[in-house]
Amino acid sequence: MSNVQPVTKNDFESQVLESSLPVVIDFWADWCAPCHRVSPILEDLAGDYAGRIRVAKLNVDEEVELAARYAIRSMPTFLFLRDGKVVDQLTGARPRSDFEARFEALLEASD
Repeated sequence: MSNVQPVTKNDFESQVLESSLPVVIDFWADWCAPCHRVSPILEDLAGDYAGRIRVAKLNVDEEVELAARYAIRSMPTFLFLRDGKVVDQLTGARPRSDFEARFEALLEASD
């Protein structure tokens, strides 16, 4: 079972905005090669941070309104949320170390 959970407009509020955990959202598309390259990194980190950070994926082609609400213009884009508010953003395929640093910063700010 994947530790990265897909979200849609139907569960975005409950899974992301109302989450008791900090949330990292991966805005991706099936046709996006960099999105596929980063996916295994997010899977690993979602497992490593399970119970401390929720990792979600949102398909921009299926959820156009949500992508527009957050002004997503490039894929992949990663939003880091705490208490339903965006506190950080990362765009493009990055090495694992970049994600680890952002995950740690998100946790530190939550303490």
